[in-house]
Amino acid sequence: MLDFPRSLINGTLNKVLKRLHYPLEVMLTCVRWYVAYPLSLRHIEEMMQERGVFVDHSTVHRWATKMLPVLAAVFRKRKRPVGSSWRMDETYIKVAGHWKYLYRAVDRAGDTVDFLLTAKRDKAAARRFLERAINLHDFPEKITMNRVAPTRPPLKASRLTPVSTS
Repeated sequence: MLDFPRSLINGTLNKVLKRLHYPLEVMLTCVRWYVAYPLSLRHIEEMMQERGVFVDHSTVHRWATKMLPVLAAVFRKRKRPVGSSWRMDETYIKVAGHWKYLYRAVDRAGDTVDFLLTAKRDKAAARRFLERAINLHDFPEKITMNRVAPTRPPLKASRLTPVSTS
């Protein structure tokens, strides 16, 4: 059922899992369903009841808020390193009926470097995206980007210049 090492879970989640009275597999299954599929907390509660586990939807929510930051940090550490040549772009997409800006960067092999979904398209959002990507993966040798106006000032501020534009 679990596809990552048990020692990894026990080592990082011990502090988070204090005073939680359910088996670890039940908690991880509920949190995984909540994150991976478009299910509400009440749907997860019903699905677990069908399997003989009685857990309240608010308990599943507490598990998610406690476990997800820890799991995200663990998985980020285990992620493969990205290349030193990035392609950055921004697009406008509809999420849950609202239009949002999606900043994204991929490396030469097509692996995702980072992404940011934001309501506003401005210098602050572009800077936040770029700083987070650089903090997670170091400075790239080259950045290829489209002609996005808000993204250029953060590049100049970080002493990176785009090599080519498309």
